[in-house]
Amino acid sequence: KKKKKKNREPLSPIATMSSMASSGVEEPPPVLPMSSSVMAFKSQTKLDAYKNLKEDLNNLLCTIKDGEEKKDVERNLAGYMRLFEQYLHESGEKLSWERIQPPPEGTVLAYDSLGEVNPENITNMLSKVAVLKLNGGLGTSMGCVGPKSAIVVRDDMTFLDMCVHQNEHLYQQYGVHVPLVLMNSFNTHKDTAKLLRKYAHSNVTIKSFNQSRYPRIYKEALRSMPVDNADDSEWYPPGHGDLYQSLQSTGVLDELIAEGKEWVFCSNIDNLGATVDINILNFLCREDSKCEFVMEVTDKTRADVKGGTLIDYNGNMRLLEVAQVPKDKLEEFKSVKKFKIFNTNNLWIRLSAVKRLLESGNGIHMEAIENAKTLDDGRKIVQLEMAVGSAIKNFNEAVGINVPRSRFLPVKKTDDLLLVMSNLYTVKRGTLLLSPMRMFPGVPLIKLGDKHFKKVKEFLGRFDSIPDIIELDHLTVSGEVNFGKDVVLRGTVIIVANHGERIDIPPGSVLENKIVTGNLRIVDH
Repeated sequence: KKKKKKNREPLSPIATMSSMASSGVEEPPPVLPMSSSVMAFKSQTKLDAYKNLKEDLNNLLCTIKDGEEKKDVERNLAGYMRLFEQYLHESGEKLSWERIQPPPEGTVLAYDSLGEVNPENITNMLSKVAVLKLNGGLGTSMGCVGPKSAIVVRDDMTFLDMCVHQNEHLYQQYGVHVPLVLMNSFNTHKDTAKLLRKYAHSNVTIKSFNQSRYPRIYKEALRSMPVDNADDSEWYPPGHGDLYQSLQSTGVLDELIAEGKEWVFCSNIDNLGATVDINILNFLCREDSKCEFVMEVTDKTRADVKGGTLIDYNGNMRLLEVAQVPKDKLEEFKSVKKFKIFNTNNLWIRLSAVKRLLESGNGIHMEAIENAKTLDDGRKIVQLEMAVGSAIKNFNEAVGINVPRSRFLPVKKTDDLLLVMSNLYTVKRGTLLLSPMRMFPGVPLIKLGDKHFKKVKEFLGRFDSIPDIIELDHLTVSGEVNFGKDVVLRGTVIIVANHGERIDIPPGSVLENKIVTGNLRIVDH
């Protein structure tokens, strides 16, 4: 029998920003325990930090004159203070490593065990789901300007193009309009709105909403970086864990429920393997199903050692992220012996359960993640964030499903871009399919040097055509290396151009289990 969940002790209440600003009455700070002189000192420090930041944000709010803008900022700051209070309340708390166990049998299901689908039920099932893509990220890490979803990844199609194409296919095959919902950030909202114009005549209903906008704070003083609402660089989107609250505050949650949607399939927009899966949807739509949350997991490989994993902790299933792991336990966490699976961030979430939890006294609890950054001028700041998958512990009958690796195909770096642009994949109805010519079950491990291949434009300039990698196992490239047309790479290939040297791989070259070093240039004459 599963242990009954204990209700989490609610955090102390926070007055709304407007009541604070208008009344001039200082609300009582959260009460924290004091069991010794050390604890008393730490508690007083937290109380001071809370009070000072509250004062900073009240002063910031008073600089805003426009009524609608002030209302929006007020809502965001109130949400931020709830997260900041949680951060203070829970700081210092650590998971007891001895209590961490692999998830119990029956809580992570094999994909092949989900059962057969009755084709007559597919249309009805699809009418109950919406596809939600996390679209808050920029393409700056790959040297691009604007939303990452606008990067061209295959056959002149962007991430966003492929998402729309996938939903169009569902309409063409089953006659069901499955809406596409985009959670944008303030960084991507305007550009995304422009991109959506080209889908005006498609068969896909596209909705979008903005996630929250929170202030950065200085690491040591825990004081607000922004003093007004003018400079976006002093604000940040608080991670995809903000999904639940933003769905509710923007009205999209109630809108989807009113349209008869029971489930939302949520994934990162840069995961090209995250498509609507009829087998999983069939599992969720069974009459006897009480499941409220599914996390798709897949087997860990040498490329996934830092991915979060499902664990059992004190009888409850929860997500363990690498940031929560003690330094002396990192190697154990990365090992596939104890933690054999990792989170793909493909999530199926029951909308009525989200509404129930948000309207309850405790809400949806997720761990506050401290993301420390150093600015170009040397100042150290902190962004408090949350991971959407860490909410799994709040939902009833939550399970993991161990899915095929093909459902996890993220493009985070140009290493991944080389994979998805190659002949290793074909595109069918907006979905990437592994070529039947590939004799091995996995995909090659590719490592391209950051200095010469990190940015998309430079990456593309180094290939006259993308090499044939059907039989490639491992590719490492370092230094200034260029590839001619129709190059074939097989087995393990390592190409290293030392500093000041350049290697041009000739057109038509076949490299199989080769190490290439030194200096090789091909020039026209």
